Amino acid sequence: MTGMTAPLRMETAAAEVAEAPVELARGGRANPFLLVPITLFFLLLGLAVLRSPSLMSSNGIGSAIIVATPLILATYALMASVISGRGTVDLSIGPLIGFINVTLVQLYAAEILGNPIVIFAYAIFIGALYQFIFALIVIYVRVQPIIVSLSGYLALSGINLVILPRPGGMAPQFMADWGLGTSIFSPVFVILVLATIAWLLFTRTAFYTHLRLMGSDERAAYTSGVPIFLVRIGAHIISGGFAGLAAIDFTALISSGDPSQGTTYTLIAVTALVLGGASLAGGRAGVFGSFLGAVNLYLITFVLATFNFGAVQSFVTNLAYGSILVISLLLTLIVPFIQRHIRNFSPVLYFVVLGVIALGVILHATNDRDPRARNVEPEQTAVVQQLQPIAPDQLYVGPLEVGSPDSGDDELRREAAPMILSALLLIVIAFFVRIAVSQSDRRTIAPAVAVVVAALVLLAAYVMREGAPAGTPATNVEDSR
Repeated sequence: MTGMTAPLRMETAAAEVAEAPVELARGGRANPFLLVPITLFFLLLGLAVLRSPSLMSSNGIGSAIIVATPLILATYALMASVISGRGTVDLSIGPLIGFINVTLVQLYAAEILGNPIVIFAYAIFIGALYQFIFALIVIYVRVQPIIVSLSGYLALSGINLVILPRPGGMAPQFMADWGLGTSIFSPVFVILVLATIAWLLFTRTAFYTHLRLMGSDERAAYTSGVPIFLVRIGAHIISGGFAGLAAIDFTALISSGDPSQGTTYTLIAVTALVLGGASLAGGRAGVFGSFLGAVNLYLITFVLATFNFGAVQSFVTNLAYGSILVISLLLTLIVPFIQRHIRNFSPVLYFVVLGVIALGVILHATNDRDPRARNVEPEQTAVVQQLQPIAPDQLYVGPLEVGSPDSGDDELRREAAPMILSALLLIVIAFFVRIAVSQSDRRTIAPAVAVVVAALVLLAAYVMREGAPAGTPATNVEDSR
């Protein structure tokens, strides 16, 4: 009987793992924990654009990429170890990034490192080596992961100050232009895209399935035949590789060495991970949620920077981090309600809908102007003139009254019309595709027909709109004939 128990358990656990994705597809369920980070992302993005429309310029987006990328990669570095379970939250991720930064700067100054390929290999190797030692201590010495990570945090913080007592040094020459943030498509952006694609490809492997099973229930994974020691070691090595990439981008950001600045990434990376819907107990974390969590923290810092809090600016920022984290955790209490009553909730469709609304806010903030300020000459703003009485028809206006559009407004509306129609087409198609996926088990082509009909209707509306004469409203096309 004992000999038959283990194979039976292995078959049962394997069947549960195999059936989980099938239930996810048939029921139309997705990750409801993404509801909070998606909502927070678009709220913060709209507020940031309203406070500073320059964020949507090429320089603004480029600067955002160079500043947010080290935090995003640091959050990625925490994901694999957190998924592995046992409450493995690497509190030493910040000092590890700082350690790679200061050693890289010092070795470059000593002319030991200079080749870009060697520098990348060094950063990834040091990060993977540290995490490998971390995993060996947890597995074979049987020390709690929180103790090992806290010890690493304190040890690396002191070692960084020994290697580089104060900020200084110079980053490698090929990184000199990376930290300028004047272009969207920079090497930092390429690193971020490749790292995200690498993580998405990793989620398609059997190793990732074993990792999630081990994080959810380590005993069940062991009973199923999963080599939990090798999986845990592999998860830590993957985390170390992403930590090395984060250190590369951090070095490009500050263009020097700093033994203390990297420690701040510990708090905000863990906050971003939890804000993205990850479970610190293990078994759940996603690249999309972690990305949104890190970007949300950047947007919080950006929005607060537009206000003047004086000497308490940093304290207000930390207060905002903690407050939003607590509020987000409280909002996750509605997730069971969503799972019970909204079975077909789609984060992708929800993201698209909010994205269209945010697009309208961005267009308003970056293109709209006050019509009463168009005819004011620049020279008149600097001259003090006698106040003239305001005509009653200009003083008393309705609450929804706006200035009459001119040729510039008409041209802007004509240029924005294809974008708006394309966004509406995207929403309708996404909605009907979602219905088609959820109803696919009924073996009917009605959802597919609905998608095609909706696309043709919107395409016809677009063609009619584009076929109108210049400066003629679409509603008067028939009259003009």
